[in-house]
Amino acid sequence: MNIVSQLNQIDVYKMLKSTNAILEGHFKLTSGYHSQYYLQCAKLLEHPDLTLKLIEAGLDEYKSFFNKDLINKTDIIVSPAIGGILFGYMLAFKISKKMIFTERKEKIMELRRGFEIKPNENVIIAEDVITTGNSVFEVIEICKKFKANILSIISIVDRSDNVKFEYPFFSFIKFQIEKFLPAECPLCKQGLDIIYPGSRKSV
Repeated sequence: MNIVSQLNQIDVYKMLKSTNAILEGHFKLTSGYHSQYYLQCAKLLEHPDLTLKLIEAGLDEYKSFFNKDLINKTDIIVSPAIGGILFGYMLAFKISKKMIFTERKEKIMELRRGFEIKPNENVIIAEDVITTGNSVFEVIEICKKFKANILSIISIVDRSDNVKFEYPFFSFIKFQIEKFLPAECPLCKQGLDIIYPGSRKSV
C-alpha cells in the first residue's frame, strides 16, 4: 500500500534545491523515458547533518507507524546499491540498527561481502529515490528468500507513477517530473546532448 507523505513538501523541495539535488538538462531515465529534470539525491546525502534532520522529520511525521515498538522490533535496514546506501546508513544510525546493502553481480541483485539476513529478522528497506521500484522489488525478493519479515519501505523521494508495494510505503516527498517517450522528446528535437545520470545506463 502507498501512504502519502504529510511532510512539508516545500521544505523538502528547498532542501533538494539548495544541495543541487535537482538537476536540469536532457536526461535519459532508467525507465527509458527522457526528461528535462533529474533527481540526484547523492547531492543531498553529501550532507549528513541535513540528511539526519530530514530523517528525524520523517520519522516524527510517521510516528504513528514508526513508533518505539516498531523501531525496537526492527533488526536491520537493507538498501539497494548504490543510491540507497547513504540514506539507509543514516536511517540505521538514527534508530541504532544494523545496516547492509544489496548490489548487482552480472545484473543480478544479491547479498555480497558476507552480509546476511537471518530467518525471521525484521527488515526495513530504505531507498533514496523510487522511480520504477524495480530495485526495491529485487530487495523484497532477497528478503523473502531468506524468510525475513519486511516491516516497511521508506524513501526520500517517490517519483514513481504510483508504484504499488505489498508492504507499507512511506516517502518524504512525492515528485512528479514530466517525461517523454524518446520519439516525442522535445529536448531531442532541439538537438540537446543526452545524459545518462543513473547508476544503471538506460537502454
